[in-house]
Amino acid sequence: MRIESRAPTRIDLAGGTLDIWPLYLFHEGAVTVNCAITRYASCVIETAPEKSRRIVLVSRDTRRQESFPSLNALSKARRYKLPLLAHLVRVFRPPAGFTLTTDSEAPAGAGIGGSSAMAVAICAALDRLTNAGLRREDWIHISRDVEAIVIRVPTGTQDHYPPAFGGAAAIVLAPGGEWREAIGCNLDELERRLVLCYTGKPRQSGINNWEVFMRHINRDRRVAQNLEKIAVVARHVRAALERNQWNELGRLVREEWDFRRRNLRTISTPVIDHIISSACRKGALGGKVCGAGGGGCLTLVIEPEARARIEVAVTAAGGTLLPFRIDREGVQVRSDAQD
Repeated sequence: MRIESRAPTRIDLAGGTLDIWPLYLFHEGAVTVNCAITRYASCVIETAPEKSRRIVLVSRDTRRQESFPSLNALSKARRYKLPLLAHLVRVFRPPAGFTLTTDSEAPAGAGIGGSSAMAVAICAALDRLTNAGLRREDWIHISRDVEAIVIRVPTGTQDHYPPAFGGAAAIVLAPGGEWREAIGCNLDELERRLVLCYTGKPRQSGINNWEVFMRHINRDRRVAQNLEKIAVVARHVRAALERNQWNELGRLVREEWDFRRRNLRTISTPVIDHIISSACRKGALGGKVCGAGGGGCLTLVIEPEARARIEVAVTAAGGTLLPFRIDREGVQVRSDAQD
């Protein structure tokens, strides 16, 4: 049997970091607003010949591979070359052998939720392989928890909803848990008004968020106030999207970024600042880093007529443009019997 799955990555427009438990409990009405994009993480599972128990894990984009004679051997291993893949296999516990191969269209350390999309894609494929019958929400929470195991710091949940469901959404963060509410904006128009670029420097997942998390927990008043302002802006971003108010969206994204970069000096970099300022001089309405910051990707809100000159400015400032569309479907999985 051959099982193929793919899941979209995301652009977070407002409210990131608040999705890490328990930070959102300190900011009533917290939401994270994001949209799924067509830069995919993919997974292929090919079952081994009958009676074989060997498990082979392959990552094409990172050029890593490892194998284990059995699930028991994989479970007992102390270290992994591909820890995200290995720990997800440990959750689903397939009874027979297989090869699991992954690939990603997100640059390393891009900050667009590449590892979360990969985890959701792997969950979908392993669910099909094992006939587990789990819901997409189950894949989201398994992915979140396994990522935390791998990077050994608290992780949020907002990154996992776009891969699972696609579209634009608000992740509502409340006591008792989080849930997704689709935003009924004009996705075609939103697509026309976003630019995504890679800064050329990867970010190390979780580092900036962990520092902000710890400062908040340790009652750093400045960080708490900034996150409260970000929570307010995120609610306004949601409202602007629901009303298709694109100029207001640009203003709010610019405002969110101003509050966010005040949390830590390492959230922005000279390259990020230069790209955003260069784009704004050519007509961009606002811009912000994707994810925790410190490198990776950034997104800009623009007027469609200004796209050409803004893209020239981004490239001249050192950014690499990443073409995309908004994904409307979320994770897709299919399987075919092999001869």
